[in-house]
Amino acid sequence: MSEIKNLKPECIWRNFDALTQVPRPSGHLEKVQNFLLDFAAKVGVEAFKDTAGNIVMRKPATPGKEGCKGVILQAHMDMVPQKSKESTHNFETDPIETYIDGDWVKARGTTLGSDNGIGVAAIMAVMEDKELKHGPVEALITADEETGMYGANDLPEGELNGDILLNLDSETWGKFVIGSAGGLDITATLEYKEADTDPDDAAIKVTLKGLKGGHSGLEIHEGRANANKLMARYVRDAITGCEARLASWHGGNMRNAIPFECEVVLTLPKENIEAAKELAADYKETFEHEYAGIESGIIFTAEETETPKKEVPEDIQDNLLDAIYACHNGVLRMIPAIPAVVETSSNLAIIDITEGNAAVKILARSSSESMKEYLANTLQSCFNMAGMKVTMSGGYTGWDPNTNSEILKLLEREYRELFGEEAEEKVDHAGLECSVILGKYPHLDVVSLGPTLRSPHTTGERCYIPTMAPFWDLLKKTLEDIPAK
Repeated sequence: MSEIKNLKPECIWRNFDALTQVPRPSGHLEKVQNFLLDFAAKVGVEAFKDTAGNIVMRKPATPGKEGCKGVILQAHMDMVPQKSKESTHNFETDPIETYIDGDWVKARGTTLGSDNGIGVAAIMAVMEDKELKHGPVEALITADEETGMYGANDLPEGELNGDILLNLDSETWGKFVIGSAGGLDITATLEYKEADTDPDDAAIKVTLKGLKGGHSGLEIHEGRANANKLMARYVRDAITGCEARLASWHGGNMRNAIPFECEVVLTLPKENIEAAKELAADYKETFEHEYAGIESGIIFTAEETETPKKEVPEDIQDNLLDAIYACHNGVLRMIPAIPAVVETSSNLAIIDITEGNAAVKILARSSSESMKEYLANTLQSCFNMAGMKVTMSGGYTGWDPNTNSEILKLLEREYRELFGEEAEEKVDHAGLECSVILGKYPHLDVVSLGPTLRSPHTTGERCYIPTMAPFWDLLKKTLEDIPAK
């Protein structure tokens, strides 16, 4: 578990290794908050936890650099808690088990937490470095970014002193992010009175797993399968062809992760069980054909299970299934002026239907406020027609690109001088906290950067080792060359 400490640059990997030993799933951050405060005390920098649960650190300028612009290094402390079906990992108590696979650092059966633990580790490396020459440096390590950017949304105004914000939550080395999409959480709920199951009926548990899943912003354009949307197709045919009835549905567990697993329990006449199993086998072949080259290892099974005493009333079942089937999922539109970048999308992330309660949770994203509103209204209309109550929360605006940014030009110049090539400017479809922080500190000059990570929010999350040293070199050189106020 500790072999990553031997990688270079040692200062980042050692701190990241220490961070992996501290449980920090979103919503359970007391341990990592204390860890960061203890670290700051150990290395001798000022630190405190603010009213939003964020950790702020302050390191004074080295002698002669007091007149430089202040830099805020920003990352988030929480991680997405995803694990494989076979894993017994408890994210609230267990450390992440890391290992090296060629040029990649990975985790065994869970998310790695490099999103955004690598950013936090880089901040720690800066804070403990006694040789680095720099102006005033602050750290803002935010709470609960993954579940609604709560730390950034509740960030007190007047708390930060810097002039420049370097967000360290970007995931492709050599590309500086200068803009990102806004987002909105959409929740549709319905309470219903359960119906009695026919005492002569049997039941099957239908399981879909083995999908890639992924980040609902960064990877939504890749055409990956959504477990909830695939399951809806099977359930509809099982209802019409096998006289099935819906008893329960559980799919997905994070709004910002493409759901890679789904499990449904259906009741049906005993004589139709084999037909339902054959239907599952047929759909497995269909899905493998439709997603050839995108998904591999699709598992889709139907097996007999204990018959539940209750099920969803037929009219409620039909309305819910219609809404799930009709719900928009995936890319809605690309940015007209930048056709390679997604502008608007939605992720049908979580479905829970059981014991008289139905809940559907979606994350809508757009870099256009008008298109985000249009998509939200589209989704609301869809679920309203099913008689569901729809609420919207956790909204945040997009981050408008500033191609004339002074810190962007400095980073591009340093990158060119260090590596002999040009960096790229990028607008992300993923949501970054930059937009929220800019709403409270509009004077900030902002760029996001980081080493290469792949498949965040999934058990395939990994960090590309060869990009870490150049990332650290660029960060150090940029801090050394920050201009005077």
